[in-house]
Amino acid sequence: MEKIKITFYPQDITVSVEKGTPLLEAVSRANITISNLCGGDGICGRCKLIVKEGDVTGEISVKLTREEVKKGFVLACMTKAVGDLVVEIPEETLAKEKRKADRDTERFRSFEEIAYKKEYEPSPLIKKIYVELDKPTIANNTADHERLSETICKKLNVGSMQMGLKIIKTLPDILRKNDFRVTATVGLRRDVAEIMNVEGGNTEDRNFMVIIDIGTTTIVAHLVDANAIKTLDAMACFNSQGIHGREVTRRMISAEKKGNEELQKLLIQDINYLITSLADSNGVGLKDITAVICAGNTAMGHFLLGLPTENIRRYPYVAATVDPPPLRAAEVGIEINPRGLLYSLPGISGWVGSDITAGILSTEIHEMDQLSLLLDIGTNGEVIVGNKDWIVACSASAGPALEGASIECGMRAEEGAIESVFIDKGEICYKTIGKTPPKGICGSGIIDLVSVLLEKKIINRSGSFIENTYDRIITEKGVKRYLLDDPVRGQKNNIIFISELDIENVVVAKAAIFSAMKILLKRLDLDFQSIDMFYIAGAFGNYLNIDSAIAIGLIPDLPREKYRFVGNTSIKGAKLTAFYDEAFNKIVQLRQAITYYDLMGAQDYVEEFQKAIFLPHTDIELFQASS
Repeated sequence: MEKIKITFYPQDITVSVEKGTPLLEAVSRANITISNLCGGDGICGRCKLIVKEGDVTGEISVKLTREEVKKGFVLACMTKAVGDLVVEIPEETLAKEKRKADRDTERFRSFEEIAYKKEYEPSPLIKKIYVELDKPTIANNTADHERLSETICKKLNVGSMQMGLKIIKTLPDILRKNDFRVTATVGLRRDVAEIMNVEGGNTEDRNFMVIIDIGTTTIVAHLVDANAIKTLDAMACFNSQGIHGREVTRRMISAEKKGNEELQKLLIQDINYLITSLADSNGVGLKDITAVICAGNTAMGHFLLGLPTENIRRYPYVAATVDPPPLRAAEVGIEINPRGLLYSLPGISGWVGSDITAGILSTEIHEMDQLSLLLDIGTNGEVIVGNKDWIVACSASAGPALEGASIECGMRAEEGAIESVFIDKGEICYKTIGKTPPKGICGSGIIDLVSVLLEKKIINRSGSFIENTYDRIITEKGVKRYLLDDPVRGQKNNIIFISELDIENVVVAKAAIFSAMKILLKRLDLDFQSIDMFYIAGAFGNYLNIDSAIAIGLIPDLPREKYRFVGNTSIKGAKLTAFYDEAFNKIVQLRQAITYYDLMGAQDYVEEFQKAIFLPHTDIELFQASS
């Protein structure tokens, strides 16, 4: 296949690709991150590039104006290179630097330490044990391997210990060079303890781990001191896999077409960046990081390990594994101690992952007498109901509308995103992240805006605009839009709006989640009033306005004191397992004890969904306080 060269400016980066390569793929190979919410379907119009020199082929997108086409603008996802190119990437096309843990990702860090009701005995998954061994004599000529293993077994009160051939080969030399004073790194691999590494001298105080929440949109990493049971620092970045689609299903489809190597590579690059940045910032050597503990949805777990995902999205929705064993982090390319372990926490099913088991562990639902509901709002909305006696989980495909995708002016929760909309003195007002001019609107702002439009009677209960109600309603290409900014006083080149199609996407997403909760409770012969505590998880949840969410019918109209925002329970639960091996064992037991209910088998799900595609619901009595 003929090779061509593409040079991107202003980065001045040149890549060599095959003739016919889509520009979106070429940009990715250049390790440049651009906005591309739709994952290459030509829908969002965010991936605009300017072809300065060379020939391309592809469709002219309706997302481009006539003036832009004349200037050489193309959409990267709809354009292929047929010769050497010089391409300019406009400033507005560049995504926020994915590798910068700035205020845009600050909200995802969940850095705060938390107290748990259950008291665990500190016992990290990876321990460093300093020993001063008796030197061999003719009367005590026990082999080096057995001498060290027996000593460690006694110190840790374990019955047996394994050691790899590589360590055994180096052990005689290390022992004698260090006068039999060494530090053994011991890892728990389920029921088996392993001497992972042996170092000369006492290095007990250098034992660090990294806890990672692999989100579809955002990856969060915490650097922890395993000895002190303390979080040292935290960082976050946007998941670079987004170039293959905002939704996880789109990424699965991309992996089926192109193989999952590229998606795994992007994920590992992000993880390695966060690890090395945290290590550098805190004076920690990579060799002193002994483990990485990961939680995330099942698909992200598969991408991490390079496992096929196609069966997850096809009936009967079977994962390759929901409980992978600990393995060497180096096997997937994670850059820590070469003998360091990667723990992928156990999930529940193909559509309910380890982020949810971690969430249950951190909220301690499984320890409570009272009945609790845990809701994780995202592209895939997970619902968990239960107490200390039983737990049932289900999952509903909500789509990305509530996170800002599939919304024309939607964006991630970064600087310039409208995060809240409210009524002040009769006027509709908004607040942006960073208090900067608006660039778009993120999930929490979208929910607020739909709620406000309903309250002001600008839209009706079906989500359609009411005729002649507001001078900011315009029609473009047959679609009605509400302008959040008056064009006279707003930014004329960046008017933020919401269309009837956008509102429809929001209504469908909230209906999927609400009807999932309704069906699950119905199967358990319960109703919303039976719930004693309602937990809302995820970074998105921390910025959700409860009243707005109730007003549009996303969550039930319960007394506000029943609601608790619990933040990133994925990272919190994963951290518990890292610090306390009892919690690690507990999460394994939890996975086995949780019952998964598949909504695809619910014949009345469609009926409940149809009832919920109104604002807030066809059964208005469910939302008396918001009607």
